[in-house]
Amino acid sequence: MTVKKSWTALAVDLGASSGRVIAGHYDGSRVSVQELHRFENVSVQLPGALHWDILHIYHEIKQGIRKAHQNGAGIVSIGIDSWAIDFGLLDRAGHLLGNPVHHRDRRTDGVMEQVFSVVPKSKIFAATGIQFLPFNTIFQLAAMRMAGHSQLSSADTLLLIPDLLSYFLTGVKATEFTNATTTQLLDAKTGTWSPTLIEALKLPAHIFKPIVQPATQLGTLSPAVAEELSCARLPLIAVSTHDTGSAVAGTPAKQAPFAFISCGTWSLLGTEVGSPVLTQKALDLNFTNEGGVCGTYRLLKNIMGLWLLQETRREWERAGKRVSWPEMTALTSQASAFKSFIDPDDPRFLPPGDMPSRVRAFCSETNQPAPGSDAALLRCITESLALKYRWTLSRLEELVGARLPALHMIGGGIQNELLCQWTANACGRTVLAGPVEATAFGNVAAQLMAAGEVGSLAESRELLARSMEPVIYEPRDMRLWNEAFDQYCRVV
Repeated sequence: MTVKKSWTALAVDLGASSGRVIAGHYDGSRVSVQELHRFENVSVQLPGALHWDILHIYHEIKQGIRKAHQNGAGIVSIGIDSWAIDFGLLDRAGHLLGNPVHHRDRRTDGVMEQVFSVVPKSKIFAATGIQFLPFNTIFQLAAMRMAGHSQLSSADTLLLIPDLLSYFLTGVKATEFTNATTTQLLDAKTGTWSPTLIEALKLPAHIFKPIVQPATQLGTLSPAVAEELSCARLPLIAVSTHDTGSAVAGTPAKQAPFAFISCGTWSLLGTEVGSPVLTQKALDLNFTNEGGVCGTYRLLKNIMGLWLLQETRREWERAGKRVSWPEMTALTSQASAFKSFIDPDDPRFLPPGDMPSRVRAFCSETNQPAPGSDAALLRCITESLALKYRWTLSRLEELVGARLPALHMIGGGIQNELLCQWTANACGRTVLAGPVEATAFGNVAAQLMAAGEVGSLAESRELLARSMEPVIYEPRDMRLWNEAFDQYCRVV
């Protein structure tokens, strides 16, 4: 693919609650991003399952491409990233067999334990290096097989969400590496699908398609799509399609190693490593080794994240109480400090529903004061997140055998300035916050690599560091936060 020094790429960034089509502008020296199109991503509860509305998502992506073309943006390529784990199934004719099921659906309840009776937990981790979460792709597929689901028996192809959307646009069936690692079915040593696990769980091996690396041209817009959108047959690049992979690639770190918190619906805290860490301690601590850009891996742990605040806000809206995000932050600061804590990763907090009642129930069951006011509830959640970050960071440093002095916070969650400051306080580290659009920057960076404009991940990060300045939060009130952490550990 030949491009000029100054060009624009489209980054399609899909999150659990919204999607954006973003223009990434490169002038030969710096990169900037501009949101062109935003839309809601709302899950749909049908009888029997919670689904993603994949056709709505696809429609909105096309509207974003159309807008870019109408605005004369001069797009040279497109890349799609999204959340991990979830997938769609196609039949032999390439038709979608049904809307993808949401990972928060209950169909995987109890399945993980059933899988362990077939393949021991230690054997799965030794093969894949992936953290055990009840909704991982391996357990979703096992649930379908155990239920004798007709879609699985009829399927010819499995495509993860960004790969499925790329297929809709191009007609090319392939699975991008960084997202494939999260399925817990990819062999960490070979970088290919694990025949041992697939055979042991009696999954149809033919549905798993070839693996492609980030910064690879996957295809071009199909003639039908190009005609519909009145645009050229633009190249579609397989970026790091797992949004966390793109976000970490889009972190403007000036030194290595560094720790990161990708802060959104999920909080993902980790560091980059050159090869998977497959030790017994990593298994015991339930850390994960997700594939990254340019041969890297992300050694990290998933934390429930801003989902706790998002569901709290949704519950209030269902009750007719509308509170903006700035109002929620202001409320949080008004409550007294360190009155009660939760473990953000308690399984009760995973499904959608009445989050305030669940938080209060956790506090009561652990002999703590149940937050009475809205402000106290928000403070309990936010302080607990910051303290869980500290706990996780200390375990991460045990695994890598080194202190990680730089702590980068990236993603939409850094707009919560209290959370950034309290993370600095809790962890006793300088926090470098930014960019909010790290995922879009990482998406565009992979397209720069595919275009030959950037030769390495280090060079990409130098470019990003020239393009933006982080907001710096220095630790404060360390004695109080150390005491709070001791209290948190006793309770949680």
